[in-house]
Amino acid sequence: TPPAPAPATVATRPAVRTALEKMRADNAWTLDQQESICEIPAPPFGEARRAEEFRRRLVALGLGDARIDTEGNVIARRRGSVRSPTVVLSGHLDTVFPETTDVTVTRQGTLMKGPGIGDDCRGLAVVLAVARALSSAGVQTRGDILFVGTVGEEGPGNLRGVRHLFTKEMKDSIDFFISVDGTGLSLTSRAVGSNRYRVAYEGPGGHSYGAFGMPNPAHALGRAIAGIAELRVPRDPKTTFNVGVIDGGTSVNSIPGSVTMDVDLRSESAAALDSVDAGFRAALQRALDAEHARWPESKVRLRVRIDTTGIRPAGAQPDTARIVRAGVDAARALGFTTELTAGSTDANLPMSLGVPAITIDGGGEGRGAHSLDEQYDDGERGWLGPQWAALITLSLVGVR
Repeated sequence: TPPAPAPATVATRPAVRTALEKMRADNAWTLDQQESICEIPAPPFGEARRAEEFRRRLVALGLGDARIDTEGNVIARRRGSVRSPTVVLSGHLDTVFPETTDVTVTRQGTLMKGPGIGDDCRGLAVVLAVARALSSAGVQTRGDILFVGTVGEEGPGNLRGVRHLFTKEMKDSIDFFISVDGTGLSLTSRAVGSNRYRVAYEGPGGHSYGAFGMPNPAHALGRAIAGIAELRVPRDPKTTFNVGVIDGGTSVNSIPGSVTMDVDLRSESAAALDSVDAGFRAALQRALDAEHARWPESKVRLRVRIDTTGIRPAGAQPDTARIVRAGVDAARALGFTTELTAGSTDANLPMSLGVPAITIDGGGEGRGAHSLDEQYDDGERGWLGPQWAALITLSLVGVR
């Protein structure tokens, strides 16, 4: 295998140069893709309509074998001369918004507004723009490029799309993974892992006056929250905990039969995440024991139930890793400097499996991600997003 040329060298190849120029010249087309695909609802576990349209657009760009796998991911292969390495360029299809959300996009100059317009309609548009430019310019690669739209990247999806891709559909056959997710020009090279749980304290419940003197699930939950709040975590690697949602009970004068809380634990380090997880579980048990001890004459016993709602593995790779260097060097070749960050994205999964992976922003500038007022401003150089994705991909896959 010949040594991989630097992105700056790849950018000088005539066909590559033509492709990069094509992405800048056809920037309006990319924005039209971003707007129109965003007006197709893609709620958690309801991405099928957007997936089919994304597949149809890839076919229209000459990727006739574009297909939808059993999990709902869209996969299209652009074959290279020697078929190796295989590089994935991906955006995620799903949003955080329910099916009933008004997903109309409005435009004023370079500014677009609409739910999901940046996260991740921008990523999907970048993937389409790269596929179109490489085809139009006749770029010939050594390895294969897989253009992918994944399902289930957002919270409830628990990375189900990329998890299926790497553990079943394309197991052991992907060499590099690039996710385009969001806006700006930063590069996520480290994976913040997260463990998410719904915790329920449960008991028989009763009247607040008549049944007084029994253990109370709400009080146990309060003790647990206080215990979680006192957990000690390292600053480096950054490790966090949060109780984000509390629910339960029926009335002010009833001892509740059940109360719940949603808990989020995060860290860049798998070991640190395991440690805070153990502390969290110990706090839950201490709270249960303390609530029972508070009412020693009661025969009522509460139970605590822990349901896993999401597991995102932590992962890390050195700044000297080839895929990270490719991202940094490709940015420099295009005239800007990128910042290396840690995040929770589709790249978590391959990183945790030892597959080189990064997530890059799609260019432009975004505001209000995950809100109904989400905005994307393409500015004067939004086309740098597609150019950057293309140049990283080509520097990894090899150009003939």
